[in-house]
Amino acid sequence: MSGIIGKKIGMTSIFSEAGKNQPCTVIKAGPCVVTQIRSEEKDGYEAIQLAFDDKKEKSSNKAEIGHFKKAKTGPKRKIVEFRDALAIPNTEDGEYKLGDIVSVDIFNEGEWVDVVGTSKGKGFQGVVKRHGFHGVGGATHGQHNRLRAPGSIGAASYPARVFKGMRMGGRMGGERVKNINLQILKIIPEDNLLVVKGSVPGAKGSYLVIEK
Repeated sequence: MSGIIGKKIGMTSIFSEAGKNQPCTVIKAGPCVVTQIRSEEKDGYEAIQLAFDDKKEKSSNKAEIGHFKKAKTGPKRKIVEFRDALAIPNTEDGEYKLGDIVSVDIFNEGEWVDVVGTSKGKGFQGVVKRHGFHGVGGATHGQHNRLRAPGSIGAASYPARVFKGMRMGGRMGGERVKNINLQILKIIPEDNLLVVKGSVPGAKGSYLVIEK
């Protein structure tokens, strides 16, 4: 698996060749720097570590500064490891090296990708919003305050408890979400922009991982 780190810019729409208006998301993908190379002999697994988005040195500790200095780059905000990553195109020996730059050039228009992000946090929500319940029913026969209620949550004296996994109210959102099989509609290499069809998880400005 190979990929890149990006940041969600926002949503827009473009017209297809058939004249159909397609909703899409604009992602600033890279440039990312190779900051570490994991090996089977040293680390027990193979992976490539990429870093994205510059950060001020005064906001970084000495360990971070030293880590990034090995790759001859400044501190970064987001670090992601890609296991069993493919070699970067355009490299002479076909292998990653510390300090290599990964950009949107690894993608092609029309290609299908998976996008991973953190969904918007919505706080504590009830069962109607969180699980799509319809509520108890009509507001007749005195049921004036039961429209969005969850209803019964357990049985009788047996089992005398609520089973684990019962769908109830609770904190919603703020979770890792992966949207699979999103098509790349357009690539703007000079600005490191990817335009993918449909929506991706997260708010504007949130970090994303685009996987091939």
